[in-house]
Amino acid sequence: MHDWRIPTILGGLVLAMGLAWITQGTGVIHNDPERNIYIPGQLTMPLQVKVAYNPEQIFFRYRWPADQAYVYHDMLRFADGEWIRHGNSRAGPDPDNTYEDRVTMLVDDGGVPEFARYGGYITVGANARFFTDSATPADVTAHPHLGKTLGQSDVRKHLPDTRQDISDWRTVVDADALQAQREVGYFLDLWHWRAGRSNPVGMSDDQWIGEHRHGDAGQGPYTTNWDSDAKQPLWMFDPEATGIHALRWEDIQANRVDFDAIYYLAETFAIPFDATRNWQNGDVIPRRLLREGAGSRGDIRVHGDARWRDGYWDVTLVRSRDTGKPLDDKMFRDQGSYTLGFAVHRNATGSRWHYVSHPYSLGLGRDADIQAVAFEGSEPDWSQAWFETTLFYPGQVNWPLLISRAHAGSADIAEGKPVHPRHSEEQLAHYGVEMEFNEAIIRQWWLTLAAGLFLLAGVLVGLWFSFSPTRQGDRP
Repeated sequence: MHDWRIPTILGGLVLAMGLAWITQGTGVIHNDPERNIYIPGQLTMPLQVKVAYNPEQIFFRYRWPADQAYVYHDMLRFADGEWIRHGNSRAGPDPDNTYEDRVTMLVDDGGVPEFARYGGYITVGANARFFTDSATPADVTAHPHLGKTLGQSDVRKHLPDTRQDISDWRTVVDADALQAQREVGYFLDLWHWRAGRSNPVGMSDDQWIGEHRHGDAGQGPYTTNWDSDAKQPLWMFDPEATGIHALRWEDIQANRVDFDAIYYLAETFAIPFDATRNWQNGDVIPRRLLREGAGSRGDIRVHGDARWRDGYWDVTLVRSRDTGKPLDDKMFRDQGSYTLGFAVHRNATGSRWHYVSHPYSLGLGRDADIQAVAFEGSEPDWSQAWFETTLFYPGQVNWPLLISRAHAGSADIAEGKPVHPRHSEEQLAHYGVEMEFNEAIIRQWWLTLAAGLFLLAGVLVGLWFSFSPTRQGDRP
């Protein structure tokens, strides 16, 4: 007599094995630009740093590897009567080579104690821009402080105590509290060198982080070259001064860079835009007009030539040790101890697709991770050894997550244990990637568990039927 049970059991086993293969074998990590997900091919990268100071100024030198130099940023291309923008922020590398390389440094003098233990993680709040769950522009624009007062449309870096509830970006403390925090030094100084928007005019942007990422008082090194009403540039190259009226799109797409030629638009050789000119398809005008920084925002300068050579960027920045602007800057004093955090954008990536560092101490005449070398005169000799560090891709990890029960190390953070001795850069990079796919990974785990249990149940049922008394009695 035919027994249907054996084929059924075998079919169930095959189905369970197939389900286990599907849920376990293919993985869940993949790029998804619509959800602001792009995983870089390299999760870590090296950075070298040297620091020197004389009685008046402090110098920071940075060196990092890059296959190419990306200096073009935010370009307007003429095509069939229209000016088309290239280079706005996106997930991953810009396909048109129109996003600049950058190096940034956060500085604290002890005013933000958590920074020395956890670095830039503390500046990433809930629903930050370019996260999968970023706040909507409409919600931010409607916010009474971020939108109405600051004119912002996204959530950017901010410090924990600037929010009543760190898990809710909306809960900004009142204006009096924000001012009091700033006056006692509860802010981070941000040095922001940009290969396209500041370097050609020998500047670095100078900013600070409190309840938002702010520019220092004064004039920054660039402004926007766009007439939104006429939908055309405001300025163009002066042919008499430069010998050109526009850049060419084919040069930008090929990323042809000549540091001794004109690849940017600056006030010193710009004239008002002429719409009647015989513009040709492929003509390009930068959407940023570079200029001399002024006031507190113009304090940081490029020392020498910041250039890419032989596969490396080599950038030196200089600033007065005491700028006289304590609400914008951290002052560097003899015997002072400071905390630094570094970040690098390369490979035509912007926004959160950067590499960041652990926090490191800097000492001026004191023991520290990085020893600043004192010298006399106007030029460091840079004879000291490099401080070698590794930067890592941080993924979608924010401060509310790290201090929540969802993070196994939240108890350590509550006890004030620093991150550096407990996690390597590689571990943090992989954790960052896992957080980008946290829901998918958990779902995959449950599917795999279900498939495994189903497979185990099938085996047990098969064995029971094979050796049961009923089955034995069917034999002749």
